[in-house]
This record gives sequence, structure tokens and C-alpha cells, in this order.
Amino acid sequence: MSPGFVGNAPAVAAIDWGTTRLRAWLIDGSGKVLAERRGDDGLITAREKGFSNVLEGHMAAMGAPDALPVIICGMAGSRQGWIEAPYVSVPAPIGAILRGAARIEGERRDIRIVPGLAQRLPDAPDVMRGEETQLAGAGFPTKGRHLACMPGTHSKWVVVEDGAVAGFGTWPTGELFSVLAAHSILKHSLGEHPAPVAVDSPFFRQWCERALGEGGDVTSKLFAIRAAGLLQDLKSEDAAACLSGLLIGGEVASAKRRYGAGGAPVVLIASGALAVLYQAALGLAGLEVRAVDADEAVRAGLIEAARENGIIARTGALA
Repeated sequence: MSPGFVGNAPAVAAIDWGTTRLRAWLIDGSGKVLAERRGDDGLITAREKGFSNVLEGHMAAMGAPDALPVIICGMAGSRQGWIEAPYVSVPAPIGAILRGAARIEGERRDIRIVPGLAQRLPDAPDVMRGEETQLAGAGFPTKGRHLACMPGTHSKWVVVEDGAVAGFGTWPTGELFSVLAAHSILKHSLGEHPAPVAVDSPFFRQWCERALGEGGDVTSKLFAIRAAGLLQDLKSEDAAACLSGLLIGGEVASAKRRYGAGGAPVVLIASGALAVLYQAALGLAGLEVRAVDADEAVRAGLIEAARENGIIARTGALA
């Protein structure tokens, strides 16, 4: 067991370790954040510098005790990561997913990585890492069917039924935007550095509505962005808004068709500009939304993982 801490001393370090970014928090026994760090030393950098070296650098910068346990989620648990934390197959209760955290051997600390999720359907294979921890911190009711939208490079739509992940799907919307903007004919329309998309852009709204109106058919409209630049003097910043609206609208329409739209509000787990754009798109699709901040959700999920693995007791004291 971990050594006891009193007062506001840290009980665990919680790490969200992605492909390019890392977020770290020192948490006390009651779940309060005592320190925080963010950096560009995600999986790609850590593979070069060493995962242990990167982690200990952040721990030292936050003043973490030498024996402080660590709970990690994200790509550090991938096949290319520190260790491969085995996937948990869905359907699976969220608590059971967290309890499957894999321990890293040979380290002075108790370091564990939350597993990802695998959907092993023959016609719809899918995987996720990191989002399962956001789901754990999003406050889903223990009863009923709920649908979550988790925007990103690879957006996830997740069905949660009675506190268990029943299934999910991936829409690579963010990646499609990047690829089309940099490696297709549309690069001439968006420019070398696509402008940030504002939610109040009429172009974002119009092109989102077009995708929604036709059930998510976007490929037949992509070249129209190029044509609008040639024939209608569409500016580069407006072209970026068109492409964003088209792709996000297409994703929402497709997910709505697959999972339905009735019942409880869609739980939108997102932060920053993406949260604003997706909330607007969901509204245009006629969907009620409950917004959850993704940063807060992943931190709450990591705290819950620490509890499920016996690092922090549910009473607030350490186990």
C-alpha cells in the first residue's frame, strides 16, 4: 500500500499522456488538485527521452514525493508506449475498465496505466485510449441509455447503458481536416496555415447545415469549396470555416443516423474551440446537449481510477 499522507499532502499523481501532449496533476486524498503541469512531451517525445525520465522530470517540477504513486491514461499505454496496457472488450462497466490498470514493473513508484477499450465486432472493429477515462469522469447516471460525443483528431461517439460502455464508433474528423487542408486541392483554398474557425461564422453554419440536411454526405461537396474560391471569391479564412462545418456536420449527421437522437441529451465531452463548434453543430441537428469539460472529465476519471485501484480510498484517506 502507499504510505499515508495527511492534510493537503499529495496522494497520487494523475497523468493524461497523449501522442504529443502530457498533462499532470498532483492530487490529495480528497481529490483536490495541488499542482499542475502541461508539456509537449507526449508519446513521440517520451519514446526518445525515455518515459521514466519524462515522468520524473514533471514529478520533480511539481515537488512530488519520491514514493508518490502514479495513475496514467492515454497513449503511454499503447503498443508504441511505455507498456501496452491490454484492451478491455466492450460491453464493460466503467468501474471494471478502470480496475484493469496495468502496473509498470521495475520502477521505484507504483505506476499504473488505465487500459483502453476494444470493440471486437466483425463489421465494426474499433479501439480507444484515453477517452475511457474521460467517460469515467463525465458523471453518467448508473441507469438508462446515454450517448457521448467526444470530439478530437479521432472523434468518438460512445453508447453508455446502465453505467457500462455498450459500444462506440470513431469519426476521424480532425485528421480529415488536416489531411485535406495540407494534401488535397483544398490547400489552395485554405492557404498554408488555415485560419481558426469562429462559431459565429455564417460559412461554418451554412456548410454544417448542408451536411446535416443530406445525412452526412460530404464527399460530393468538398470540391465545391475550391470552386467557390474560383467563382465566388471565397476567402481562405471562410474556406476553412466551410470545410470545418462540412466535416463536423457530416460527423454529427452520421452518428445521429447510427445511434438515434431520442432520450437523454447528448453528453458533449470537449474543451476549447472544439467544444463551441460541436455544441453549435449538435444544436443545428436538433439535439439537446449536456456539456462536460474534457480536462475536468479526464482528471476526475483518473481520480476515480486511483480509487478503483486502491491507491486512494473512497473515504478520502489513502488505502
